[in-house]
Amino acid sequence: MSVPPVRSTRLGLEAPEVREVLSRLHERAQLRDADVMRRAYADAAELSAPPTPAEASALCADALLPVAPHVGRLLYTLVRMLRPHNVVEFGTSFGASAIYLAAALRDNGAGHLTTSELEESKIREAGAGLADAGLADLVTIVPGDARQTLADLPGPVDLVLLDGWKELYLPVLKVLEPSLADHAVIVADNLSMLPEDYTAYVRDPANGYVSLDLPLGDGVELTSRQKAAR
Repeated sequence: MSVPPVRSTRLGLEAPEVREVLSRLHERAQLRDADVMRRAYADAAELSAPPTPAEASALCADALLPVAPHVGRLLYTLVRMLRPHNVVEFGTSFGASAIYLAAALRDNGAGHLTTSELEESKIREAGAGLADAGLADLVTIVPGDARQTLADLPGPVDLVLLDGWKELYLPVLKVLEPSLADHAVIVADNLSMLPEDYTAYVRDPANGYVSLDLPLGDGVELTSRQKAAR
């Protein structure tokens, strides 16, 4: 029988078990990700068509791709401020962003994170990291294509992080829309890489959102749901 980890009485991102796992992930990403992504782009260029989400996931299987530390602190701060009950993430990867989110849920004393990941090896890595950080009980990792796994979630969903395959940000958001709470907050990472259809959609008030860009990491689009889209 496995023994659950002993949680530190020091909360926040400075809790030793949280700080250790986040430091480990960010350090590994610095050493590994540039080379992995260079090879991934080279391999993708040899394909006869743009890679599918499954192909892209396989090409990037060894890349950690964590949110930048300042973006992680934004996520932690938003959860502490908004006190969401249901948080959803698209793109678990190795679990860094899940740790920022779950640490805030733990410190709030309520709430749960559902996060979706296509690559099985990353699911295992993320689960191990969450366990090491003492946060595994606050997170459910659902395997598979987020367009299916995040459909029909019990709502209301209060906070969404989009941090997976960029071309799927808008399809995933539309899958989640029926479950979104009024005034739900959506954080889309890697703004410089986002397709124009995503930013055009969330910046159009007719779709029921108000949105702005933030100069954190590689750019963040921070969006609030104002009313149910018609």
